[in-house]
Amino acid sequence: MIDNFPRIKLGHFPTPIESLQNITKDLGGPEIFIKRDDCTGLATGGNKTRKLEFIMPDAIKNKADLVVTVGAIQSNHARQTAAACAILGIKCLIVLEQRLANAPESYMNSGNIFLNKIFGAEMILCPTNKNVEEFAEEIMDDRKRQGVIPYFIPVGGSNHLGELGYIECMREIIEQDSEKLFTHIVLATGSGGTHAGLLLGRLIIKVILKLLE
Repeated sequence: MIDNFPRIKLGHFPTPIESLQNITKDLGGPEIFIKRDDCTGLATGGNKTRKLEFIMPDAIKNKADLVVTVGAIQSNHARQTAAACAILGIKCLIVLEQRLANAPESYMNSGNIFLNKIFGAEMILCPTNKNVEEFAEEIMDDRKRQGVIPYFIPVGGSNHLGELGYIECMREIIEQDSEKLFTHIVLATGSGGTHAGLLLGRLIIKVILKLLE
């Protein structure tokens, strides 16, 4: 089913699954494994690569010459979006939201901010009295008046296209679990796209297996 959707290769898949033997031992069980989506490869890796593989073809389809996204100052999603745009030759604008009070200079200028600059992304800090997505819309409206064709990616790349990346991830996990070891999946949830994709992926696979019985 995934093959029916346009996709651009940006990462290294499938990512490996490793046994966390020391943590398992310290906790006295259960046996704990980790899916290494930090090894996706795009701009030092991260989970947003999977989403961008499905989102970026839609930006190209819509003839966008500017990709706009939003995120916190040190957003990993923003960094990987900037890298994807650099690979594809599309300009990138990141609207950054200050979520940390009294942030040190290093937080405001190093890390992902530094990498965004290397990838050629334009960055604009959202005023503290404005909603970041509404502010991004204002900027896009202004750029449209200048003849630019912007394409918006929501925070975390969490939309119906981004979720396809984690439907695919669930397929990987099931294929890699040849010994049927895994009983639970634990993940952090922010914008919800990774979570939604994994849940939908599991549901789709259960339906397919039921039909094959």
